Amino acid sequence: MTSRFILKTLYPRNEITAKVRLLAKHISVDYQGKDLLAIGILNGATIFMADLVREMTIPIEFDFIRLESYGDDVTTCGDVKITTYPTVEITNRHILIVEDIVDTGLCVEAALKYLTSRKPASLKLCSLLDKPARRRVSVGIDYRGFIVPDKFIVGYGLDYAQHYRNLPDIYTLEEKDVD
Repeated sequence: MTSRFILKTLYPRNEITAKVRLLAKHISVDYQGKDLLAIGILNGATIFMADLVREMTIPIEFDFIRLESYGDDVTTCGDVKITTYPTVEITNRHILIVEDIVDTGLCVEAALKYLTSRKPASLKLCSLLDKPARRRVSVGIDYRGFIVPDKFIVGYGLDYAQHYRNLPDIYTLEEKDVD
């Protein structure tokens, strides 16, 4: 992929690791003795969720949900649809949605509506990144890692047109100046 972008480090791996450990510690304390099911939002949350659940000190089950909203550009469309549903029982379970970034809030809102309809015992949201400047709907984030600027973010699971997910750090993706 020939890049017309510059990657600028926003959070290096060591800061991400420290934040993930802190989030896992808080979640482990809050869910001690409870039947916790983490549901990651594909594809972006995969890396974050894997690291998060490995740091937890409590038994945990996990599954995934896939929602489509992003295209091949740096904008978010408003139409969100669920394309893959969790396969495990949700009713009367303590559910933790794990998301990479809450941007407009539309994807998380769709996941919350669906999961609420399945009648969980409780439903909370953990997001590594929060971009409140782009919020179009109000969603409460119970466990938040970092608040990020209103820029396109890639790395550590976040992508641009399916690229950059594999990068270990989190970056802003900025267009190169063309002279």
